[in-house]
Amino acid sequence: MKTKNDTPSVLIIYTGGTIGMIENPETGALENFDFDQLQKHVPEIKRFNYNISAYQFNPPIDSSNMEPALWAKIVKIIEMNYNQYDGFVILHGTDTMAYTSSALSFMLEDLTKPVILTGSQLPIGTLRTDGKENLITAIEIAAAKDDEGHAIVPEVCIFFENELMRGNRTSKINSENFNAFRSFNHPVLATAGIHIRYAHHHIRKPKNWNQPLKPHYDMNSNVVMLTLFPGIQPNIIQSIFQVSTLKAVVMKTYGSGNAPQKAWFVQQLKEARDRGIIITNITQCQRGTVEMGLYETSLQLIEAGLLCGFDCTPECAVTKLMYLLGQGYSNEEIRHLWLTNLAGEITI
Repeated sequence: MKTKNDTPSVLIIYTGGTIGMIENPETGALENFDFDQLQKHVPEIKRFNYNISAYQFNPPIDSSNMEPALWAKIVKIIEMNYNQYDGFVILHGTDTMAYTSSALSFMLEDLTKPVILTGSQLPIGTLRTDGKENLITAIEIAAAKDDEGHAIVPEVCIFFENELMRGNRTSKINSENFNAFRSFNHPVLATAGIHIRYAHHHIRKPKNWNQPLKPHYDMNSNVVMLTLFPGIQPNIIQSIFQVSTLKAVVMKTYGSGNAPQKAWFVQQLKEARDRGIIITNITQCQRGTVEMGLYETSLQLIEAGLLCGFDCTPECAVTKLMYLLGQGYSNEEIRHLWLTNLAGEITI
């Protein structure tokens, strides 16, 4: 077992994504390169006085192809190496990084070590890449300990463009600029400038530092996200609710959780509820929270049995439902746990 005096050790898990790509000089297309070349492209890693190892997905996965089975694979890699490393850095494509970080925050229960996801907007072999700084700082955060030898950030996080954000509070907001991610409803956990400044009072700490990791692998993806818009037709909503395997719906409503008051709409919600479909209410707004009952236009949603999503991100709402459904809980248990802050994902 490691002690606080040991040389820090970090496992880098390369799943795929832009950060691990180089440009083909003949076609100009981006192609995955062998991760053994990492130190060639980021020689600064050699200056760390850390034990750094790497695990590479073979073949690497474009983040558009990320799915629950691959989240389970990441969890398994972390579980198998949990006692050998102080922290983990996951290199991941940006498009679905917020989904993966949200899912892992639930699947890695009782986490006491950092799991830091990062990536880049430009390939790491490109001259102006943002990948080097993201990777170097993510490694440093994954290895960081306090004076007691405990991890400073024992959470699943995303580090991008100088900010460390709680993974289940983060969304991708930009496809072009380096500041691709934002945590709208929760303060950042650290800011990297000349020094890395940690917001210790915002970082979640385990109740027991000696507790074993409880990995979870089962996710039920019979979930759909339904975004309301003016003029949405009854047959559209009905076709969604009539899917035979559907277990849960994340409904993105207006403002603080408002929706149409039309009788056909409310009736379809009630019928879905009576068939055992869990329906949660989150806002389409990037910043703010759902306050069901604040306006008359959300009262009927309470009557229809919708669950308040508070300030949950869409990525987190979907993955939290997948997780709860995957554990085999009853509907009553799911409704209770949905309203429970399991991994710092909501502000109640």
